[in-house]
Amino acid sequence: MCPAGFDDDEILFAEDNGDDTPVESVVLPNSWRVLIVDDDPEIHSVTKLALNDLVAFEGNLAFSHAHSGSEAISFLHDNDDIAIILLDVVMETEDAGLRVARYIRNDLNMHDVRIILRTGQPGYAPEESVVKEYDINDYKTKTELTRSKLVTAIVSSLRSFLQIKKINENRAGLEHIVRCGADLLKQQSASSFATSTIKQIAQLLKIKPIGLLCADVICEDNNNEKTLMIQGGTAVYAEFSGQRLINCDNGRAILQISQSFNSTEHKFDEHETVLFIKGVSQQAAIYIDDGRLEYTETEMQLLDVYLNNLVVALDNINLVSRLQNAAYKDWLTGLGNRTEFARILDLHARCNEYGDIVALIDIKQFSDINDGLGQDTGNDILVAIAKRIVESFASTTTIGRISADVFGLIGFEKELNPDNIQNLFKLPFKVGEHTLPLTANLGFCRKNQSGNKGLTILKQAYIALNRAKKHNIKRLEFYTSDMEEQTAWRLGMIRQLRTDFFNNRLQLWYQPQYCLKSNKLVGMEALLRWPNAHGEYISPTTFIPLAEHSGLIIEIGAWVLEEACRQLKQLDALINNDMKISVNVSMPQFRSPDFAQSVITTINRMGVDPARIELEITESVIMDEPQMVIDILNALKSHGIKVAIDDFGTGFSSLSYLQRLPLDRIKVDRAFVMDMHNPNGAIIAEMIINLGKKLGLATIAEGIETKEQEQGLINLGCEYVQGFLYAYPMPSAELQIKVKQYFSQHKI
Repeated sequence: MCPAGFDDDEILFAEDNGDDTPVESVVLPNSWRVLIVDDDPEIHSVTKLALNDLVAFEGNLAFSHAHSGSEAISFLHDNDDIAIILLDVVMETEDAGLRVARYIRNDLNMHDVRIILRTGQPGYAPEESVVKEYDINDYKTKTELTRSKLVTAIVSSLRSFLQIKKINENRAGLEHIVRCGADLLKQQSASSFATSTIKQIAQLLKIKPIGLLCADVICEDNNNEKTLMIQGGTAVYAEFSGQRLINCDNGRAILQISQSFNSTEHKFDEHETVLFIKGVSQQAAIYIDDGRLEYTETEMQLLDVYLNNLVVALDNINLVSRLQNAAYKDWLTGLGNRTEFARILDLHARCNEYGDIVALIDIKQFSDINDGLGQDTGNDILVAIAKRIVESFASTTTIGRISADVFGLIGFEKELNPDNIQNLFKLPFKVGEHTLPLTANLGFCRKNQSGNKGLTILKQAYIALNRAKKHNIKRLEFYTSDMEEQTAWRLGMIRQLRTDFFNNRLQLWYQPQYCLKSNKLVGMEALLRWPNAHGEYISPTTFIPLAEHSGLIIEIGAWVLEEACRQLKQLDALINNDMKISVNVSMPQFRSPDFAQSVITTINRMGVDPARIELEITESVIMDEPQMVIDILNALKSHGIKVAIDDFGTGFSSLSYLQRLPLDRIKVDRAFVMDMHNPNGAIIAEMIINLGKKLGLATIAEGIETKEQEQGLINLGCEYVQGFLYAYPMPSAELQIKVKQYFSQHKI
């Protein structure tokens, strides 16, 4: 039968009714022994069917079979006359084939046999080091192996096998070829590969090593058409490395190389040598400015073997180039990726050639475009932005895409400045049927303020960018050293806060709350305190934002609620009371998926009446995600938990949301209390208290320090108060003493 997607002239998948024993070792006269190693029996059948009638170099093929890597190794221990091994990569393990290849070369020392790797899973490509070190002759996915390609691979491998066998008769020549091949396989760039090739051929043919290597390369700036490019050269040709052949100033070299590509033949004369190389994925020609008219048979044989090995090396260097391209290039925009950008930044730090400033461009609306219009449109936008950046800046500017929606630029500040970059976004971007206006946040790092490593410079530019994101109007920042110091300080504080929290060094203090009408102690607010190593206390305005930013506030908040409940239970053991305790809650806690349930579970587990727990939220929390907050508060209210809004009037709350919130109390901020002695200073406090009355909510004022403030609040009708006039915040032990004394004195 023929699987979908294959034409009639491709390999047919037929039933194999022959013997399916692990190893078949029947050898016919004048046969080339081929070992098929694959865990799929059908592959064995298909390969035999495709190659059964092949006659090459006056011999047919005799097949042996192994169905696992271990079977192959066992068979090869007893059979050292195998010419070709068709080796599956993924068998009993993901790298079984690679292990076999390693064993063949290193343990069995079988260096003549040709290995063709095959896989049905392209993702398990051989590592670059394995291809280099273990002399892999070819590597194909099974789906691309048509009969003609399989025959070509077999014939090519047989040719290599025969020639290597023959060359063994000339040990000195063989050693030279092996050394050359090993050296070529070590080359990591097309330029170094070309230089080594020219020198090796010149040594082999005893001519001067002055020349170049040219290959047909797919060129992005030529509509992805193949173009003759100079990969590298020696002497006068070295300067043309990486350029098109037509840019070479030697017209005769251009002519001879072009003719070599057209005729696919070598040319030898006393003035020049041209060698044509046809690889699997690439063709090349070597031009040398010297030559001879006559060569010995051995020299030609050695050259032929060298060129056959060079074909493999050429394909390997092409593979390496593709791997490097994938490793250093952004697949979508064609720009350098983060790795390549950091590499250029390393060079930028060491010399002035690359410019004096680094800029990062963060596209503000990109996530909205991706979510609203789809990823395809998002990709099109990125391509359009990349194109506009490239068109707008000089060739001296290095441009890369270093994350999903962040572009990096390295250049000179006279061009790479905020005005020029922001000009990129003056006009909207048109992609498909969409015309989209965009804006960007910009982070800059000047060279005289940067480090000496690419990743350090990138980090500093990101620090500036992150600062820019916090400024909705300015949207740009230049890096300064104090930014990094602040960042390092924040990270250090977060680490210390985490350490101290898990070592139970945080404390919960309490500030009593009183009823103005009855002067009765009615409750307290739980206040978090963080002592440092010197016995001093770090301000909550400093560490609470750090805890929120790091996410640690969720664990700290759960601990605070549990400690508050425990405090109520301890007070209940001292006196008979119905005091309440207020606990502050932040936005990250609300965003925690199980916040409401965890609060309810903790209160029930501690055995506290839910009506004695009051959660305080700020209006900024409400306005962040109003509906989510309302839903969670309703869930808490349904279990009897009280809710108060803290710092009311300090922000820009929407009264429509205030109406919908399930509140019990409004808290008048200390700023309005402190302002009450000024003319018209009590207006806002009065407004908040009256609003509470209209909505049926109790009111409590904080920060009361004088009798005048207290009397003013009484006149305004405020119900509850807390502040230094009555009591400072105190630790648990002091609170218990104060409460016990208070209830004893008032005989409650």
